[in-house]
Amino acid sequence: MPIRQAAADDWPRIWPFWHRIVAAGETYSWDPETTEEAARALWMAPAKRVYVAEDDTGAIVGSAYTTPNYGGPAARIANAGFMVDPDRAGRGIGRALAEHVLAAAKAEGYRGMVFNAVVETNPAVTLWASLGFTILGTVPEAYDHPRFGRVGLHVMYRAL
Repeated sequence: MPIRQAAADDWPRIWPFWHRIVAAGETYSWDPETTEEAARALWMAPAKRVYVAEDDTGAIVGSAYTTPNYGGPAARIANAGFMVDPDRAGRGIGRALAEHVLAAAKAEGYRGMVFNAVVETNPAVTLWASLGFTILGTVPEAYDHPRFGRVGLHVMYRAL
């Protein structure tokens, strides 16, 4: 599966699944009412290195980013975000993006990666664990899930 650095003109092909995922309110702590303009600013911010995964027709089926999680002397710890078109779930796109992003972050000199707010009911928790992430802690009942009520947010980490 081709994975490449995103170009500015990729956003219109990322937005439909970005919006669908965030509007569902099940996995990201971003406002489900986020406008397209605000979403673009969040996902495509200049400090982020954004990637896209394409299928064999050239359609964008997923996107991910890396960015420093902290500043100053702690800037070598990365953060990342991942989204896969829900219509393409279960096909290994998330794993391919994750493996790509982890390798890219290490090549860029990051020493580790942290996820600050992984909804504990998110199926990706299993993926992150399989890739060597550990749960450092859980903030209990921090997330108002539309189906499960109040659930925790994990902080997950992996050394690079």
